[in-house]
Amino acid sequence: MGVRNRVAIITGSASGMGRDTAFMLAKNGAKVVINDIAEEKIDQTVKEMRDKGYDAIGVVADISNKAAVESMVSQTIEAFGSIDILVNNAGMERAGSLRKLSEQDWDITVNICLKGPFLCSQAVHGHMVEQKRGRIINIASRAWLGGPGQAPYSSAKGGVVSLTRTIALELGKFGITSNCIAPGLIATPLWDGLPEKTKSYLSAKQPGGSIGEGDDIANTILYLADDETSYVTGQVLYVCGGRSLFSA
Repeated sequence: MGVRNRVAIITGSASGMGRDTAFMLAKNGAKVVINDIAEEKIDQTVKEMRDKGYDAIGVVADISNKAAVESMVSQTIEAFGSIDILVNNAGMERAGSLRKLSEQDWDITVNICLKGPFLCSQAVHGHMVEQKRGRIINIASRAWLGGPGQAPYSSAKGGVVSLTRTIALELGKFGITSNCIAPGLIATPLWDGLPEKTKSYLSAKQPGGSIGEGDDIANTILYLADDETSYVTGQVLYVCGGRSLFSA
């Protein structure tokens, strides 16, 4: 059955991987909610989707704020009548050596990357349980395995993996699956902003010598969101071009 007529919330979807995912799900018949904190980007993305004939709405919400998340879920149900797919995509990183990182660096990274997915999953819980169907897809990172200068980010993404497994165990009996994607290097606005020296260094560590595209993640999300993918749950799927095979 795919994702046709299913309703999907994708956090952080006004740009980057989230935007690519929104278009991928919509192209395959889903109704999508574009979430971000940048209203202008949301409006532009929703306009582009509607121009293509896709069914989409936009909701400005800070996913680290419980009231904002609950409001987003309420607006989704009011607009579309259900929530079938939650993609916890929004994320950010404050990087630096352990001794130089501030408490604020830790708090903002963990709030967006881990608290946000917790709050969003909690907010859709009741509705998905009631309808006895749901797909929760969390975006972690290959960095959950650990990375120099990434203490807050790696810790948060490791928490996302554990959250994914816990949700799978708690909600499986209600027909709800919970899975996690761990991307590697993906061509996003964040990647574009890196110095060329850094890009070259990171690309050289890729087994295939190249980085991924947003659709590599979007296609994987489409697979996990499919109605027919009901026996895959609690898993971490690496989409990293083999980068997870070594940690150096």
